[in-house]
Amino acid sequence: MKRLFSNMGWLLGGRGVNALLSLVYLALATRALGTVGFGHFALIVALGQAITGLANFQTWQFIVRWGANGDGGSIDPDKAREATGFAVALDIVSAALGIAIAGAVILSAPYWLKVPRELLGLAFFYCAVSLAAIRTTPTGILRLHFRYASAAAAEAVQPVIRALGAGLAFFLMPTVTGFILAYAASEVAVAIALWVVASRVQPVSLSSVSLKAIPARDKGAWRFVVSTNLSGSLSVAGKQVMILLVGTFGGAALAGGFRVASQLGQALVSLAQTVSKAILPELVHARENALDIARRMANIAAVGGVIAVATALVFGRVGLEFIAGPEFGAFYWAMVILAIAGAVELVGASLESLLVSAGKAHIAFVVRAVPTVLALVLLDTAIQWNGAKGAAFALLGSSSLAVIGFYVAILNLGQIRLVVEDDGEAEEAEPQPASSSTDA
Repeated sequence: MKRLFSNMGWLLGGRGVNALLSLVYLALATRALGTVGFGHFALIVALGQAITGLANFQTWQFIVRWGANGDGGSIDPDKAREATGFAVALDIVSAALGIAIAGAVILSAPYWLKVPRELLGLAFFYCAVSLAAIRTTPTGILRLHFRYASAAAAEAVQPVIRALGAGLAFFLMPTVTGFILAYAASEVAVAIALWVVASRVQPVSLSSVSLKAIPARDKGAWRFVVSTNLSGSLSVAGKQVMILLVGTFGGAALAGGFRVASQLGQALVSLAQTVSKAILPELVHARENALDIARRMANIAAVGGVIAVATALVFGRVGLEFIAGPEFGAFYWAMVILAIAGAVELVGASLESLLVSAGKAHIAFVVRAVPTVLALVLLDTAIQWNGAKGAAFALLGSSSLAVIGFYVAILNLGQIRLVVEDDGEAEEAEPQPASSSTDA
């Protein structure tokens, strides 16, 4: 727990820097572009992040899972090298797949995306840059070796470059193109920084790059790869795809307002991701204490979530209008609802990580998939009912159902294990929650 909180401290410190600087470029972009212009900007960013998220494999999880010995913190150099090679190979596949998807989406965009045609080339450029800057592999190397301080320092490059770029765009090129260029520059800069730092911790050998080595000795490897990829895609769908659909159903102005409300109200989702990223390596390494660690983190998260929602209720409207401008004040209640959804996700982060660490990524995917798809299907109706607030309620419902599902799945796994042990056949029980092996 001491190491876990130390790692979380570094991650949260990095998130804190990111959050503060994000307010700077958010304020500059909204005031320079206005509601509609910021909506076009938000849709292009969401498109790039959505395609990257859909094509990208969660390779940091593979490195943590297959590079650790599972005995409390030791690392096998050969396993780590092999896992990293597998991750790099998957990153290459992701980039190629993503470019193909981006091309198809941009060609069809005039029929559904509320972005001017002259900006579609810029949208494809941003998608290509985001795909080239995929950085989950160097992040996984640093987490495997518990180098959270180094990762936080490297990741701080992104908000710094974004803020500086947004400042230049505000004064020299106050257009959608100017702010997209600032975002693209930050993606490239942080990817370079992470790879430089990670290569010093664990050099990457080109001879280890292979899609065959790990699947050859682990029959459940591809199922884990697909499950975590689909789970990551669902996470993207819950945020970026929803922004795209809000723009499709409600127009660019509504998409811009929803993006601002989401960025401020769902800051807790970023915190949830931070908790997940910090806790997963610990669950993989600590086999016997995984359930206790997850339980403690969920309790702490519940307290933090209540405090954050109360803060959004009291200070949200003032903060929203101060940062983005008076015209965005109409999205106050959407921001509050999204803050509640973020609090729910915060509680569920450790539960989802527990399932993944136990080799149950496929269960985590199913539990996440059903409510996410339901929310997207009902989104048009929700927007017609209550605009941005309706869209926020759809996201809240999706998050709530997913977290309930994680809890029920963990209870069921625990009951199976207890029943087998009571029968005196513990050796055939389900794998321990933090085991780094695949399903028994």
